[in-house]
Amino acid sequence: MLTLDGLSKTYKTGDTALSDVTLSVPKGQIIGLIGPSGAGKSTLIRCINRLVEPTSGKIMLGDVNLASLGKSDLRQQRRRIGMIFQEYALVERLTVMENVLSGRLGYVPFWRSFLRRFPATDIQRAYQLLDRVGLMEHADKRADALSGGQRQRVGIARALAQGPELLLVDEPTASLDPKTSRQIMRLLTEICSERGLPAIVNIHDVPLAQQFMQRIVGLRAGRVVFDGPPDMLTREALTTIYGEEDWNAMRQGDEEQAEAEAEARGRLAVLAQ
Repeated sequence: MLTLDGLSKTYKTGDTALSDVTLSVPKGQIIGLIGPSGAGKSTLIRCINRLVEPTSGKIMLGDVNLASLGKSDLRQQRRRIGMIFQEYALVERLTVMENVLSGRLGYVPFWRSFLRRFPATDIQRAYQLLDRVGLMEHADKRADALSGGQRQRVGIARALAQGPELLLVDEPTASLDPKTSRQIMRLLTEICSERGLPAIVNIHDVPLAQQFMQRIVGLRAGRVVFDGPPDMLTREALTTIYGEEDWNAMRQGDEEQAEAEAEARGRLAVLAQ
């Protein structure tokens, strides 16, 4: 279980990114983190694994307070946290298999990682993960030869190669088309369910969050202003999170996107006749 207690982040400029965030994520639960730009969503995720240093508060992963650890102990504990990035963060010139195996770098001696001589058990595990994310036939391809959806699947497999106890996912669908976005979200939720993995997913697409997330946490100006199941995410709740003007603009954008997709499907149907 992950527990955040009074987590806050104030930058040297005096800007407050997070203010007294307190929440718990039990085993197997997937949280969708939503809110307007600048609400603190990415900062929250990065504070948990301390890519951003929190100003105060506790970050309890099990019985370990990650916020209090020195560099050496933090390096060990980060192996327990899988991170999936919006822009994939793959090494483009390496193969899919090599990128997945990079998830094991925290577990092998430097000479093995430098020579890319990973233990047979790690290689076997990597093949299993590639099969699970539907990329077995692409194992020997370079990462830069893949589509966006395929790259995100590699990122998922790499995170799972760590054997994590927690997944942090930062806008996994921001660069993907709607169909691929749903496929990636479905894959993430299935994997978390299979493995009992808790996950926090920073996601900008509210309908997608409502469709796939078990619980929604809404941030506004660094504070939690909503925490509940998707069916409680009413128009009033969304206005609290985004503000009236921002929420109306978001709804209009969703409607325009839906109309554009419908028109595209219509054109394809005509061409198919």
